[in-house]
Formats: sequence, C-alpha cells, structure tokens
Amino acid sequence: MADTVRTGLRYADLHVGLAFRSPGRTITDADLVAFAGLTGDYSELHTSDVYAKASEFGRRVAHGMLGLAYAHGLMWARTGELRDVAIAFLGISDWRFTGPIFIGDTIFVDYAIAELRDSRSRPTQAIATFDVAVVNQHDVTVQQGRKALLVSKVPLAAVAASAKAAR
Repeated sequence: MADTVRTGLRYADLHVGLAFRSPGRTITDADLVAFAGLTGDYSELHTSDVYAKASEFGRRVAHGMLGLAYAHGLMWARTGELRDVAIAFLGISDWRFTGPIFIGDTIFVDYAIAELRDSRSRPTQAIATFDVAVVNQHDVTVQQGRKALLVSKVPLAAVAASAKAAR
C-alpha cells in the first residue's frame, strides 16, 4: 500500500484555464437565521418578511457575506480537488455582489485558474489565483471576483498524516 492516498490534483496537474464547478447548495431560512446569529447582522432585509416584501427585492435576501462564505466552502473544502496541494487561502480581490440570493436558491461556484506563479519566498510553493463566479440555479451570476490560494509543489505532510491515521 502506498504511503499516501491521492484524493485530488497535484501541482503538475494545475494550469491556467483549468476550470471547475462546485456541487450546489440550496439556501434555507435556517441559513439566514443562523448567519444573522453568528454575525450579529439582523438587518431587516434578511430577517423581516414585512420589511423585505416592501423592498425592491420583494422578499428576504441572504446576506452577501453568507453567499461568499458558502461559496468558499463549496470550492476547495467540499470538492477535495485541491486537497493534495492546498496550503492556505491568501485573499480575495475585486469581489462584487451582482445579484440577490434568495431563500430557496441553489448556488454553485464556477472557478478557473487565472494565474499560477511560483512563490517568491518559498521555492516549494506557488500561488494560484482563481476567477470565481457564484451562480444560481438559473446560471445567473450573483457574486464574482478573484481568490488566491497558496499551493504546494511537493506532497503535503498533513495529507500523508491524515491518510495514515485513517487506516
């Protein structure tokens, strides 16, 4: 048996243009209530049917940051595609909230490597920058921007340790 179990892509598999689509996640009323409690953002647009019905949206809207947080979880953590190379999330740039996410919407994340460059300070690591679009069940983009991920060019000790512990 091999020392590690390959569960996703390796650095050699990564290239500019490599694209992914996450699994879907349906947004529920419980999600809005839980997110409001977690963040303290009880804005009536998210928590009051009466207020939201009279708003330009006509119904309650998910918090923008809820969509961003769920989208992040749907990408690398849920798919496992980059489990063998992902070290750390580095940041977000040019993020835009372009449409509402409603209760009952199912969101997906479309993401593609836009840039892949060697780390300037760590020779065994690189930075992958992704163009990201959060889309609803109608393929309407509701959020978009860029995310950067620190990736390893060599096998990660943490992946090997996890595989060994699972045996």
